[in-house]
Amino acid sequence: MVKPIKAKIIVSTVKQDNWFGLKYNMNLYRGCQHGCIYCDSRSSCYGIEDFEEIQYKENALELLDKELRGKKVRGTIGTGSMHDPYMPAEKELKLTRRALEIIKRHRFPVHVLTKSTLVLRDIDLLREISRAYAAISITITTADDKIAKLVEPCAPSSSERFAAVKELSDQGLYTGILLMPILPYINDTEENIIEIVKKAKEAGAKYILTWMGVTLRDRQKAYYYKQLDKSLPGLRDMYIKSYGDAYFCPSINQKKLYELLQTECDRVGIKTNMDFYKPIEAEQLTFL
Repeated sequence: MVKPIKAKIIVSTVKQDNWFGLKYNMNLYRGCQHGCIYCDSRSSCYGIEDFEEIQYKENALELLDKELRGKKVRGTIGTGSMHDPYMPAEKELKLTRRALEIIKRHRFPVHVLTKSTLVLRDIDLLREISRAYAAISITITTADDKIAKLVEPCAPSSSERFAAVKELSDQGLYTGILLMPILPYINDTEENIIEIVKKAKEAGAKYILTWMGVTLRDRQKAYYYKQLDKSLPGLRDMYIKSYGDAYFCPSINQKKLYELLQTECDRVGIKTNMDFYKPIEAEQLTFL
């Protein structure tokens, strides 16, 4: 189900971001259609009662235009932390595309974070925005399409996402991979790390960002364990034994996997951090 809601603001300021280089964040939707079993946005602190019900902010574009006109500091805008900006609903609603048009007009840089190949639709806009700065990060947690189907059931396959990375890179766009989350006992293997780096190199990815673990709390944890019971029975008990009620659940192999990722990325020439937007000089935006 997809329904409209009203928003009070669209662009929020990010206090400190050493991962993605964001100054601002923009959420056009609430809820997500990709069905990832580990999604932190299911947590009760975000106040989304029915995560499968998609809400789109019908006044988002009007607010975005107004808010960007009022920004004195030009900084990178992220495409959302509570949803995927290119989930299936976007194909018809085109909120993300129209938001990118506004961002382009105001000459703001952007960092798109997505699991979806629908981002390819907006290559034309992203190329124009990239004259200032545009980064596209595609989340790929596993090189195995079968495992991806278990943990990200409604998202495009990993193979399709690698193909999207290649097309974006071939178009000259600054593109990389988000290797996160790493799920203990599922995708935290040396083989997975090696294969992802190999395929990332073949696709022309410029960077791989990772965190070797997963967060689990309240409703998010309950949903995750429910899905594990369906697809990977017995794994819940291993999590409880290893992590108890902990929120941060790093892979027990995290040190070894970090070292392996760095070694493999160094070997093929892929960075493990990304280049951020850097304005040529201090800018004062006009209100006119």
